[in-house]
Formats: sequence, structure tokens, C-alpha cells
Amino acid sequence: MNTITITPKDEIVMRLVHYFITEENYTPIIVNGVKDEVWLENSEAKYKIVRINSNYIHNKEQFYTDLYKIKNVMRQIKRKTVSFSMNTFNIFLDVNENIKVEDEKHIKSIVLKDMQDVEKTKLGKFFPGIEEKLLKNTEGLDLIINVTEDINAKTAKNNQIYEATFKPKKIIVTYLLMAICVFFFFISFIVGKGNIDTYTLYRLGAVSGEAIKNGELWRLITGTFLHAGLVHLLVNIYSLCIIGVQLENFVGKTKFLAIYLVSAISGSLMSSLFNMGISVGASGAIFGLLGSMLYFGYHYRLYLGNVLRSQIVPVILLNLLLGFTLPGIDNAAHIGGLIGGYLTTMAVGINGKSSKTDELNGYIVLIIYLAFLSVVLFR
Repeated sequence: MNTITITPKDEIVMRLVHYFITEENYTPIIVNGVKDEVWLENSEAKYKIVRINSNYIHNKEQFYTDLYKIKNVMRQIKRKTVSFSMNTFNIFLDVNENIKVEDEKHIKSIVLKDMQDVEKTKLGKFFPGIEEKLLKNTEGLDLIINVTEDINAKTAKNNQIYEATFKPKKIIVTYLLMAICVFFFFISFIVGKGNIDTYTLYRLGAVSGEAIKNGELWRLITGTFLHAGLVHLLVNIYSLCIIGVQLENFVGKTKFLAIYLVSAISGSLMSSLFNMGISVGASGAIFGLLGSMLYFGYHYRLYLGNVLRSQIVPVILLNLLLGFTLPGIDNAAHIGGLIGGYLTTMAVGINGKSSKTDELNGYIVLIIYLAFLSVVLFR
């Protein structure tokens, strides 16, 4: 009967990979041109990259060459994931005893010679509780089977979350908000008898700092559904359709509606602080959707890193720049909506990414932010 023999290095690799994937939520990443190495990524962890190298490091020159390779891969991952800083935990399994393994900036390196190093000495201070969580009491074929089954189960669970987040869904709220904007435009057209002027918009609920201070709080919402002309309406409707459909699909109808309405209120509050006249339009809320996409894209940057870097961030910066340079644009509402959308998304959370602590912190910061704007406005 054939028996399966696992080398000590293979055993360490399997137990470590099992631990990092099933207990620390790391995912494997493919690095071209490497052999006998395992690379794992978790953008939310202290060490965003864990690298396990089974190759023999026989002299100092090879050690420094290996560190150079790590830095190069880190730069590639940083660009892909839009990360400003990245710490790597580098594990060597086979190093010449005459080589002193040294840390580099953002790279922590250790040597593990056997399972005793793994279980008792080397890793516990960096990953508390690893001694209890390591897969034990299995060897040979049983070890391979257990590791494979557990990793497949974890991967299947992650895939379910990913599929539930990104699969196409029926869009309702975005189209309803677009319809409300069109409805209010026709009401404005009728009330103004074909002329949508400042007085008509004010009567129908435009954002006005003075009126809001006097208790007309409904203007914080109604003003975001009014538009000053057909071009103004069409631009915002188009933007809402493009961004809203994507975001509603990602976060779901209830969260999307909450993000939109809070962004609208946040934008109206900011506009009331800096705008002496009236303000109308859905652009503050739309900027809130962009802020939400920024938060969402950052937390799913392993999948959306290129979109975040090449589309979301440039669109935000370009529109803010236009708001500062062109007349007639309420950039205060845009900035207020952007902040409100980002914080609201942090509060309502993202499936598979947000913890209860993250959501609680989001609610606290959002409440403080809105309270601050309100206190300044009504003082």
C-alpha cells in the first residue's frame, strides 16, 4: 500500500496557509515568475501581505536579492490595490545559519525551521492565538485532505459573498429617484408657467439657508429634487443613472436609499452654510453616491483597484475642480454630499467587508459630522 510522505517544509507551508486563509481571512494571490513561494493578501490586516518562501537562501547576496524581489511585488500590489502603505510579513523556511535575517522598512522577516518555531516561539507575538488555531493532530494524507476541505469551504463562502454583491439585480430605487426629479421638474414648469425662475423654485422648496434656519427643514430634501432648467435636469439624471445603477446593485436598495437621502441632507446643510442664495439640484446627493463608491471601491480594491484609480477618483477630482473654477456651481453641496455619502456607507456597512465595530464607528462619525453642520447653521 502506497504511503504519502510530506516533507517538514511542506507540512509547515500547509499548516500556515490553512491558518492564514481560514482564521485570518487572507486570500492567495498569483505572482508571476516565482517558484516554491506562497503569497497571501488581506487588505484589512496589519500585514497586508504574507509571503512564505521555501527556497534555500544560501548567502547574503541571495538574501538581498530576495528582499528586492519582495519590494518589487509590493509596489505592483500597492498600485493594483490603491494602497498608500503596505506591510509584508516574510517567512523563510530554509536559510543558511550564517546569514543574519534582517528587517527592512515595511518588511518583517523571520525564519521558521520546524513546527516548534511555528507553534511556540516565532509567530505568537505577531499573530496572537496562532498556537491554538493551527491545524493539529493530522499528518500525511489526512493533513492534505483537511487543509484542502477547509480552504475550499472558506473559498466557497467568500465566493458566495462576492457573487451576492456583484451579481446583477433588479434596479428600483435609482429609477424611482430619477422619476421624482422629472416629476418635480414638470411641476416647476407648470407652476412657473413655462419659466422656472428663482421665485418658483423657492416656492416649491429650494434649499435656502435663511428659510431652513426659520424651521423649513423640508427644504433639505425637496431642494435636491428641483432643477433650474432642462440641461441641469438632464445632466443630473444621466449622472444618477450611471452611478446609481452600479451602487444600488452593489449595496442593495435599502442601503442605497439611505446613502442617497443622507448625502442629499449633508449637501444641503453644507450649501446652507456657504451659499447666500438658494440652491437646487441632485448633484449633492450624486456626489454622495461617488463618495459611497469611493468607500466601496477601496474595500473591494483587489477587484476594483483599476476602476478606483482610473475612473472614480478622477471623476471626483475633475468635478470638484470644475466646481471651483466655473460660476453657478454649488461646490459646497458637492463636498457636503461627498462626505455624507462616504460616512453613511461606512455606517451601513459593506457585505463581507465591514465589521460591527466599523459600522458603529461610522454611525458615530456620521452623527458628529451632521450635528456639527447643524450646530454651525442654527447657532
